[in-house]
Amino acid sequence: MSAAPLRSLLFVPGDSERKQAKGLATAADALILDLEDSVAAERRAMARAMVLEFLQAQSARAPQQLWVRVNALASGRLFEDLAAVLPGRPAGIVLPKVDSYDDIERVARALEALEAGQGLLIGSTPLLVIATETPAGVLSLPSYPQAAAAHSASARRLAGLTWGMEDLCAALGARVKTDGAGALRPTFQLARLSCLLAAAAIGVQAIDGVYVDFRDGESLRRQAEEARGDGFSGKLAIHPDQVEVINAAFTPTDAETAWARRVVAAFEAAAGAGVTQLDGQMIDRPHLLQAQRILESVSRDGSKKP
Repeated sequence: MSAAPLRSLLFVPGDSERKQAKGLATAADALILDLEDSVAAERRAMARAMVLEFLQAQSARAPQQLWVRVNALASGRLFEDLAAVLPGRPAGIVLPKVDSYDDIERVARALEALEAGQGLLIGSTPLLVIATETPAGVLSLPSYPQAAAAHSASARRLAGLTWGMEDLCAALGARVKTDGAGALRPTFQLARLSCLLAAAAIGVQAIDGVYVDFRDGESLRRQAEEARGDGFSGKLAIHPDQVEVINAAFTPTDAETAWARRVVAAFEAAAGAGVTQLDGQMIDRPHLLQAQRILESVSRDGSKKP
């Protein structure tokens, strides 16, 4: 990625000025202004207007990127959501309950028309896809690399994939999500790993899902560190208190950063060689790629561009 990956993305109800203000006061890398699950049906129109007003007032000065989670394509409300908020030029759109890459393609085409109508650069509104909230969504993830290759315009919009299990749990009728030790049951582990692998295969950010017990900071820390160890580059948050824990987990340590700089320097000194040595050990291109990703994660310069 050309920009530092987003570590923490905090959901904020689209119809709550108080929680939006609290979100702005956090160190989250992004706020996700929510028009979906956190908004009651009778408040949807109000929420759209409030989100647009917030975007217009804050997008130029907020310390975070401002994204919007719209309603799912199957809800029949998605296109109204997009038309309502795109004039506010959000940093991106979070797309929930995706059943297949075809859903992404349909939304991408709708965004093209809306961007043209608003005088925006075509393709300038990226998508973060919640890819595992339906059984069909989980099963379709292996097809993403081929579909993305066949639909380059929509693929260029993809900023990342994330996963969720609350809606999937409800769709399955599952009563238990973890075992006695707190580990995910196989179905949800499959969803999580399928998301991670698909994101890596198409070269976009993999964002770990939410941890719902916002009072349990220690368990959140462990889960976030495990996610980073597995290859996720950020995590969704549902409460302001989770942000600092997530940021710390996904920020490389000084030792990691120093190692990464030494690896890059070693390859620069090797003048294009595919293999070199560091501290008496051979290192090759996978080490360089890992080092570059670490340095991307610490290259935050305040830019709001995704």
